[in-house]
Amino acid sequence: MLRVVLVHPQIPPNTGNIARTCAATGTELHLVGPLGFEISDRYLKRAGLDYWPYVNLRVHASLQEFQTFHQQQGGRWIGFSTSGSCSYIQFQYVEGDWLLFGSETQGLSADVLSLCSTVVRIPMNQPNVRSLNLSVSAAVGLFEAHRQLGHLE
Repeated sequence: MLRVVLVHPQIPPNTGNIARTCAATGTELHLVGPLGFEISDRYLKRAGLDYWPYVNLRVHASLQEFQTFHQQQGGRWIGFSTSGSCSYIQFQYVEGDWLLFGSETQGLSADVLSLCSTVVRIPMNQPNVRSLNLSVSAAVGLFEAHRQLGHLE
């Protein structure tokens, strides 16, 4: 089972869009606080439309709480960052991977990146474009992992 982890997400519609993608793919979504919004935020709910009942959502108050949960579950942390050492397409995903994405404004912190088994990047052909929107990045990474693992028909 793959899992998507958003560490300190700030923008409710991005999280709602990612929740919708997770619902569509049967992927657990983990939110690591502090969050930049309330879970009841109307923009978050609207972006997820009526798919929230299909989202396997877990909220962790802090990174430490999430780390404790992860230790009980096992699996690799795969960080997504512009500083990644290899392309997300070249990386070989395995069942049980946790795909970590940072906040829209700061990405994953150096501390979180140091805890990752691997840090991958989504290549940009245009050097003046720093990164993609968080919800786009999460979808791109998640669908590639699912593709490699044969989860897509």
